[in-house]
Amino acid sequence: VQLVESGGGFVQAGESLRLSCAASYFTLAYYTVGWFRQAPGKERELVACINNSDGETHYTDSVKGRFTISRDNVRELAYLEMNNVQPEDAAVYYCGAVPPYTSSRHCVDDEYDYWGQGTQVTVSS
Repeated sequence: VQLVESGGGFVQAGESLRLSCAASYFTLAYYTVGWFRQAPGKERELVACINNSDGETHYTDSVKGRFTISRDNVRELAYLEMNNVQPEDAAVYYCGAVPPYTSSRHCVDDEYDYWGQGTQVTVSS
């Protein structure tokens, strides 16, 4: 199981960015997917997730209305569309996946077993 994130970079506050998560050696469509982030000196937090059944999503309060998680099960990709990015969104963003045999309908409650290497998002004010 391999996850690879891409799309991070440097943006100005208020701009947009789209992160991608690509899956290798497994069928991403069967897995619940989450985007996490970790800023220096802070714990990793769940930003958004989408389940592997009915597409139910969850967002942390600070990104609601600005970020959108989606998935393309045909292309084996998951995305995090980040709009109106703010300096407090700066972090390393990680893609995580929950295997089908442990996933629930509520992705926020799941244990994420597989991780990518992360992609850095830097925001200038």
